[in-house]
Amino acid sequence: MTDSTPRRARVRAPELIGKGGWLNTGGTQYTLAELRGRIVVLDFWTFCCVNCLHVLDELRELERKHPDTVVVVGVHSPKFVHEAEHQAVVDAVERYGVEHPVLDDPELATWKQYAVRAWPTLVVIDPEGYVVAQHAGEGHVHAIERLVAQLEAEHAAKGTLRRGDGPYVPPEPEPTTLRFPGKALLLPSGNLLVSDTTRHRLVELAEDGETVVRRIGSGVRGFSDGGPDGASFNEPQGLALLADGTAVVVADTVNHALRRVDLGTGEVTTLAGTGRQWWQGSPTSGPARETDLSSPWDVAVFDGRVWIAMAGVHQLWTYDPVAGTVAVAAGTTNEGLVDGPAAEAWFAQPSGLAATADRLWLADSETSALRWVDLDGRVHTAVGTGLFDFGHRDGPADQALLQHPLGVTALPDGSVAVADTYNHALRRYDPATGEVTTLATDLREPSDAVLVGEDIVVVESARHRLTRLRLPEEAVRVESVAHRTRRAATEVAPGTLRLDVIFQAPAGQKLDTRYGPSTRLLVSSTPPELLLKGEGADTDLTRELELNPAVTEGVLHVSAMAASCDDDPANAYPACHVHQQDWGVPVRLAEGAADRLPLVLAGMDEQ
Repeated sequence: MTDSTPRRARVRAPELIGKGGWLNTGGTQYTLAELRGRIVVLDFWTFCCVNCLHVLDELRELERKHPDTVVVVGVHSPKFVHEAEHQAVVDAVERYGVEHPVLDDPELATWKQYAVRAWPTLVVIDPEGYVVAQHAGEGHVHAIERLVAQLEAEHAAKGTLRRGDGPYVPPEPEPTTLRFPGKALLLPSGNLLVSDTTRHRLVELAEDGETVVRRIGSGVRGFSDGGPDGASFNEPQGLALLADGTAVVVADTVNHALRRVDLGTGEVTTLAGTGRQWWQGSPTSGPARETDLSSPWDVAVFDGRVWIAMAGVHQLWTYDPVAGTVAVAAGTTNEGLVDGPAAEAWFAQPSGLAATADRLWLADSETSALRWVDLDGRVHTAVGTGLFDFGHRDGPADQALLQHPLGVTALPDGSVAVADTYNHALRRYDPATGEVTTLATDLREPSDAVLVGEDIVVVESARHRLTRLRLPEEAVRVESVAHRTRRAATEVAPGTLRLDVIFQAPAGQKLDTRYGPSTRLLVSSTPPELLLKGEGADTDLTRELELNPAVTEGVLHVSAMAASCDDDPANAYPACHVHQQDWGVPVRLAEGAADRLPLVLAGMDEQ
């Protein structure tokens, strides 16, 4: 008799350790031993990361289908200093509707034990406590679901599968008018429209910013058009008044869509998006209702079109309300900070927009940057240096620091206010002087602001309210702080470094080579002088890099993509899947250090 059990690499799973403890468990602090008998999926995430939010959405279906065998554990692993605050993690878990246990790991202890190098990363642990798969990036849940089915059958036969209720205990709901509001808009009536993001609806408030005039949307996560009570949204964010002033366009973020709200009737219709997330290879322009989008976070009317901060793919898109079309306007989908012509610029999760006559301002959150697009389509940076430097520092713009800003507001004097979200502050940049100042502190995760007369109304997202401030005549003085990412640099040897991106097609699938190579690898570095050889794009997932010994520290930017299809000769049209991930790997050159850098896209590194 032969054993048909699939053979796979197995490594004993390290213990789950996190100084912040466990959330969503009713106070129980779990160990891996207490989860033995279940299939455990560790989701290494951080709440600033839009790709991590995509994976949260992907995992919901897996959890629904396998409620008595699969336990998803979110391991919160911070990038920004603010994300290491325990209350901020508690807020994020509620904000994004996380319905599984979360381990708060502010010191990255479990991240290091599992040798994780990217957000998001998924690790599968079998019922006997062994790691059997690792996946970086998005789009892997279909492969994990297939693996789960195999593990269920295998361990049921061995008697090592333990079915039952999971450890998730929901928190008590809080009776606030708004819950983690995202963006606000001043309406022609003088009322304020607010995206009540966590409750999946819009709320119109009277001029006082507190009295509810009406609610638009059912308040239940969904994607349906209709009247104000029947329509549904999914974590809506940005709002913009369309040109005729009778309707508002809404960035319906998790539905990957733009919606239209008639201000007279409250009727909701869909303007753009299919409800599916855009993936590499999808159309980048076309009829708006037939083209996929990816986590639109804000919208603004500029130069006759609706501009979209497409956070999910690090681009700006536009919607043409006359032609009913959408198209990419700026950005390559590579994550980073590169200025220049629109088609060559790099963004990192653009999340806030504000238009003036000649500039489209944007908050580029992951680079902690304030940037703008001119009427010629060129991209410029006012404040910010890249993915790994952030803080709270006023002064000349080339020295100033922000921390993950989500909103930007044009002020009457030509300057702009920035909702400096993770610094809990409202900042100001004046193009005339090139200076950055602080207008207000002691806000709680401000995500947007809107001018109302001589006041500025701030969306205090984590205080669940709008806060009205008089624009101060002089800046608030704050102590300057500067930070770098909490991730430790990887020590590598100067000279030749072998980069291996590990990709193993999931069981029952094979690489899709029908139209040529199905893999792509793009490598660059900050500073550019770090790489003497190996920069650029190719189809091989292994590459020999040459590191400059004169540059002792830097960041390797690695973007990998692989396409796999179901391996069924009888099916002429097999289902195909794209696996993709961007890594920013801080490195430090050291004699005698490793001369190989493995990055797991999918599978296990067995070297």
